[in-house]
Amino acid sequence: MPALVATAVALPWFLPLTAFIVGACIGSFLNVVIVRLPAGESVLRPGSHCACGAPIAWYDNIPIASWLLRRGRARCCGRPFSIRYPVVELLTALLFLACWLLYPPAIAVCGWIFLSGLIAATFIDLDHLMIPDAFTLGLGVAGVLLSCLVPMLHGQYGGYFALDSLRSGAAALEGLLMGSGLVLWIALLAGAVLKKEAMGLGDVKFAGAIGAFCGWRGAVFALFGGAIVGTAWLALALIGRQLVPRSPESSAGAPLTFGSRLPFGPMLAVAGALYFLLLRGPVNAWFDRFAILF
Repeated sequence: MPALVATAVALPWFLPLTAFIVGACIGSFLNVVIVRLPAGESVLRPGSHCACGAPIAWYDNIPIASWLLRRGRARCCGRPFSIRYPVVELLTALLFLACWLLYPPAIAVCGWIFLSGLIAATFIDLDHLMIPDAFTLGLGVAGVLLSCLVPMLHGQYGGYFALDSLRSGAAALEGLLMGSGLVLWIALLAGAVLKKEAMGLGDVKFAGAIGAFCGWRGAVFALFGGAIVGTAWLALALIGRQLVPRSPESSAGAPLTFGSRLPFGPMLAVAGALYFLLLRGPVNAWFDRFAILF
């Protein structure tokens, strides 16, 4: 840690730049996960390759830069690569940078794991209208474990580590159960009223995963904030704007129209990321003021 502080003082740009580069590289890996995981393929083997089957050389696989230098086309056969790839890499890089600038290193690393899960789940849900358990159950378990290892994630610090760890883990578990329980009840009630499935169990588990990292207040905000984000998203989509580039492998790539099924997972992810990065303080303060009335 002293070496980290010394580096930050001597070269204030170095660690933020490193966070950005790490984020871009993780974003490149997330692109692989987004395409291969729903298809049941290994995310490690084979290495990156073009649709024509030719392997992609390392110098054509540099995050963000290679797509720009090649103007979105493969060197081997000239096939176009979706703009989805640099978008995911740049988005991940920017979110990693924001995490590093806003939080102490330990919380920032937890945020990197959380935000990586949100990004992958978002684009998989947009493509396939489903979220794999790795980004619902897996992310929820990771949130509880990381909360025990890094009590500051839920504001617990200054006392005995064991007690802070227990309190932080309890807050994560509370957020997981309240987030998933609230969404489950809303899904059941909406399904009873509409006589059809309103939300899938993937959304239920995903809300719980957000609660594990953000606590119950973050989970509640993700639900209702996600509804607001979804309303705005749908309104813009219906007037003909393509907000998120879809991959060529997408099975849900038809234009949105009235009656289309809009995945709720991306809305939960956007609201969860906003809470984690920007709105934790104001939202928690609002909940605290509201609690005083009772």
